[in-house]
Formats: sequence, C-alpha cells, structure tokens
Amino acid sequence: MTQFFLSIAAFFGGLSVAAGAFASHALREKISERSLEIFETGARYQMYHALALLFVALLISRTPSPQPTLIASGWLFIIGIAIFSGSLYALSLTGVKSLGAITPLGGVAFLAGWGALALAAWSFKL
Repeated sequence: MTQFFLSIAAFFGGLSVAAGAFASHALREKISERSLEIFETGARYQMYHALALLFVALLISRTPSPQPTLIASGWLFIIGIAIFSGSLYALSLTGVKSLGAITPLGGVAFLAGWGALALAAWSFKL
C-alpha cells in the first residue's frame, strides 16, 4: 500500500501543479473568470489531498500492521480527488452545470477520509 499511495500522491501532486499552470497560462483568456475560479479550486483541493495521501502513505510505512481505517483514508482521498476535482475541471471546461451536482460526493469522500484518518490516529503509539 505504501508504494501505491506514494505513487498516486506524487502523480496527483504533479498533476495539480500542471493543472494550475494550465489554468494560469492557457485558460485565462479562454474561459470566464468564474470558470477559472472553479478550475483553480479543483487544483487547490487536489494538491491538499495529494499531500494528505502522501502523509497517509508515510504513516502506513511506519506501521507494521496498518489499521484498516488508515488504508480507507487513503482510498477516500483518491476517490475524493477523482470526483471533487475531476468534476470541477469538467464543469469549468464544458460549462455543463449538472456536473456540479457530482462535486459534493467528492467532498463527502474527503470528509470521510479525514474522519478515517482521525480514527486511525487513536491506534498510533507515539
């Protein structure tokens, strides 16, 4: 799990940087200011949760038998990035408003990921 989560965290982190640069340089003149804000929100939350996933991977690497809630938090961050950020990217680029209805599902995955991480924290012996 450690290598997988580290790899996905690095991929999502790099993709977030690329998305931010794309928004700043290629999209600024092509989409509305509101759509640009939506796209940048997707990139920002993607980076936040790529870092959270990196943290989860590091915790897993330090635990001989990781708690299922710790592993679940990593998966929930991945799902949240795909749904939350993905839907915001699609919404801002296509203008299809119904895509905004999917975004809260990604937000729920983020919240569940943080909750699972909080539960896993109780099992750590510091």
